[in-house]
Amino acid sequence: MKYDIIIIGSGPGGYVTAIRASQLGFKTAVVEKENLGGICLNWGCIPTKALLKSAQVYDYLKHVDEYGLKAEAIDKDFEAVIKRSRGVAEGMSKGVQFLMKKNKIDIIDGFGKIKAGKKVDVTDKDGKVTEYSADHIIIATGARSRELPNLPQDGKKVIGYREAMSLKEQPKSMIVVGSGAIGVEFAHFYNSMGTEVTIVEFMPNVVPVEDKDVSKQFERSIKKAGIKVMTNSSVESVDTSGDGVKATVKTKKGEKVLEADIVLSAVGIKTNIENIGLEDVGIVTDRDKILVNDWYQTNLPGYYAIGDVVPGPALAHVASAEGITCVEKIAGLHTEAIDYGNIPGCTYATPEIASVGMTEEKAKEAGYELKVGKFPFSASGKAKAAGTPDGFVKVIFDAKYGEWLGCHMIGAGVTDMIAEAVLGRKLETTGHEVLKAIHPHPTMSEAVMEAVADAYDEVIHL
Repeated sequence: MKYDIIIIGSGPGGYVTAIRASQLGFKTAVVEKENLGGICLNWGCIPTKALLKSAQVYDYLKHVDEYGLKAEAIDKDFEAVIKRSRGVAEGMSKGVQFLMKKNKIDIIDGFGKIKAGKKVDVTDKDGKVTEYSADHIIIATGARSRELPNLPQDGKKVIGYREAMSLKEQPKSMIVVGSGAIGVEFAHFYNSMGTEVTIVEFMPNVVPVEDKDVSKQFERSIKKAGIKVMTNSSVESVDTSGDGVKATVKTKKGEKVLEADIVLSAVGIKTNIENIGLEDVGIVTDRDKILVNDWYQTNLPGYYAIGDVVPGPALAHVASAEGITCVEKIAGLHTEAIDYGNIPGCTYATPEIASVGMTEEKAKEAGYELKVGKFPFSASGKAKAAGTPDGFVKVIFDAKYGEWLGCHMIGAGVTDMIAEAVLGRKLETTGHEVLKAIHPHPTMSEAVMEAVADAYDEVIHL
């Protein structure tokens, strides 16, 4: 019952941490109360992408004539789409089981609670409590859908992301509260399937963390697709007493009552830090987060935390990187602290959004003199040929030294393109170096080079 490292939670933070710990020679165990892979593999990143792929294929089929093709009796099977998504998730979870076995990592089923003396109590499904101990305990318990007091989730008419990907019947109408990545991805999926969708966003712009140019382009695109958008608006209350839902929405012009079959609450996440023993052992928290240093050590020696439960972007790839950094530091390897200014963010709606670094607004606020370039996909031969001309690549450079301050993309496939900017910024690449790196033609990635050329007044294809 004694380990070198015990990790509580098996999401993309926990299971990746466990594998790296095992590779480094640590005797490792993972405590998991539900499914291996956590929310990301089972109810988040992976199954949502399966849903969105089905939506994309359906969209192609509906517009097949635009490609010089013909198809009749195009329809969808909502139940089958959901079933495929669940199958993909189950397959990925089994893949994690294989990786655990391959790396000789023990899986402890149950709910983990930390104790003093570097110990963990695990309560199994039958209520039996077993004590384990380790030299190092890493908390990776993740997060869940956040509930607002005026928008309580009943799992039927007012739902979170978990229910949104496993509905037995497709709703005819849906109100999505919040336009972050989760909200707009589900709005796109259900709209593509034929549900009438309205997005209610408190901020002035949809996808409010993005560069304003991206937000404006995205709003134009989703409105064109048939999604209704209400910005500067908030849901004050919901009435679920009837057949559907009546939502009272506060706008700048007064209150409006919206009616729909279902309300999807996508207003952020709540960390899973309750009842896991933090208060008992004296681990310090602040604003729903566990406080840690650059190496993810809490204030208590031998106890660490990574992923959604610590300050920083609540993203799967961030949790994985934090876990690897944490155990490599424990192992005594030379490792660098994570640069949180170079974390890519991706949204997988249509059009896709990807970004890294500063927005133009933030860069100006920081006092930089800027060189800004933009290249629209409407001028891209590959995008036009593919029938996906919406969107652009926008780059932001420091005019004085050529530092790549930010990159913001919206369009088809941009979530696969953003890594160029992440790597370039990591290597301290200048604008001229990007410009002189030959990009293949015809590709979507050319737009990065062309946007840089625009910033330096050397653009060819505009």
